[in-house]
Amino acid sequence: MTEQFLLDTNILSDLLRHPHGRVATWIARVGEEAVSTSIIVASELRFGAAKSGSARLQERVEQLLATLDVLPLETPVDSHYAALRWNLTQQGCLIGPNDLLIAAHALAMNAVLVSANVGEFQRVPELRLVNWLADEPA
Repeated sequence: MTEQFLLDTNILSDLLRHPHGRVATWIARVGEEAVSTSIIVASELRFGAAKSGSARLQERVEQLLATLDVLPLETPVDSHYAALRWNLTQQGCLIGPNDLLIAAHALAMNAVLVSANVGEFQRVPELRLVNWLADEPA
């Protein structure tokens, strides 16, 4: 089984801005079948597009999401979320609510989370994390 990569909002936002940029190069390197995103990320992208008021951006977001596997939240994401939130609460270093769900989703899938939000996600124990905007594709 190939390594799975769950793409965060900032990674897909960069892909929207730079369709032939670094993220596209990484996707070509790892293979489209290894890349997906969370319904939480899709929600954030759709919100951002709606908030912008740009019909063009909304259309581009929909086109991008149509090309990706957008994964629903299913068990055991809820168990990972509960354990993660409790752990981070006890340590006094919670992360944002959507980021908690995205991290739990990646953990439940045993996927590598691809995000530029390294500072936030580094707090999550056992989360495999890469930043395709900072790392050079091999």
